[in-house]
Amino acid sequence: MRADRVFTNARLATMAPGMPGLGVVERGMLAETGGRIIYAGPQQGIEAAEIVDCEGRWVTPGLIDCHTHLVYAGDRAGEFEARLEGASYEDIARAGGGIMATVRATRAASKFALLAAARARLEVLKAQGVTTVEIKSGYGLEEAAELKVLRVIAGLRVNNDVDIASTFLGAHALPAEFAGDRAGFLRMICELLPKVAQEGLAEAVDGFCEGIAFSPEEISVFFEAAQGCRLKLKLHADQLSNLHGAALAARFGALSADHLEYTDEDGAAAMAAAGTVAVILPGAFYTLRERQAPPIDTFRRHGVKMAVATDLNPGTSPLFSLLLAMNMAATQFRMTVEECVLGVTRHAAAALGRGDVGTLEAGKKCHLAIWNIERPAELVYQMGFNPLWRRVWSAA
Repeated sequence: MRADRVFTNARLATMAPGMPGLGVVERGMLAETGGRIIYAGPQQGIEAAEIVDCEGRWVTPGLIDCHTHLVYAGDRAGEFEARLEGASYEDIARAGGGIMATVRATRAASKFALLAAARARLEVLKAQGVTTVEIKSGYGLEEAAELKVLRVIAGLRVNNDVDIASTFLGAHALPAEFAGDRAGFLRMICELLPKVAQEGLAEAVDGFCEGIAFSPEEISVFFEAAQGCRLKLKLHADQLSNLHGAALAARFGALSADHLEYTDEDGAAAMAAAGTVAVILPGAFYTLRERQAPPIDTFRRHGVKMAVATDLNPGTSPLFSLLLAMNMAATQFRMTVEECVLGVTRHAAAALGRGDVGTLEAGKKCHLAIWNIERPAELVYQMGFNPLWRRVWSAA
């Protein structure tokens, strides 16, 4: 066997589903050709044009942040102060803040300004070993502004060493101009779906199923229209109350349901049956000082795959570290090291419907994170420290 490049003297955490735990190979190596992995396993003789000596370092798949809102303008530091003084998320939203404050700023910003700000945020994630990022729209909430944000997301792919999954979060919030016409807004975002699909501006759609956002019935209308355009589905579900959003996402075969603090037993069972991934977002839980934690034990009992993401956004999760998100998930929700690391690799890939990343296996993209650590637990245990030695990304 001959390869373009070989990584030797490595300790691999392959995340391969056929192996126990994190799929560890203590004395391992990895070979790639044309940007694809052709071998990952015990050390053996493979000729290569380039040899990288990992000197005993740990190698994982490149990390995957499967839920972000990183294209936006402005900030919401004032709301942070208001929450410290006792205002709730709902209080701020009903006073015209929250999502709508970011919508006003994003609508007013130029495409160039949005692109420059988003590139800077993306660089922070990449510097911590992230090679795949999901980015949602949803801060436009009108045709021109939503298309602007989606085109900025597309622009982030240009001359950038990162995979980007784009999601049209059309049903995010009801803008002021539609305050008396919910049906009209729903009609508008549904009519926008064919254009989004035809131009390849998004792979999936998302919605916020909540009392301050959209009802299960309204989300169902949006999802049916999206399925008609062959777009995949994701859902912000059961974050502030139990509207049975997890079960709704499962009924539509959604890739993921995200947040899930109030999901019940039936919702978890439905997700397991449908293969819908639970995306755990500890940054929002922390920022909003919530008390109802996601039902991690229930998800375990039903065998629901769990991913972990930053939920990077200006209001409820201004979190720029997927490493810290893992620590938060472990500390706040008692997720294990194995669950956290799988949650930002293999299970995060499943939450995006990506079969070519998330594990170190033959045929997968050569997306690697190489770490100066002694054991994988250090990726979850340490706070405010980045042990990344080298990040490898391939466009293959």
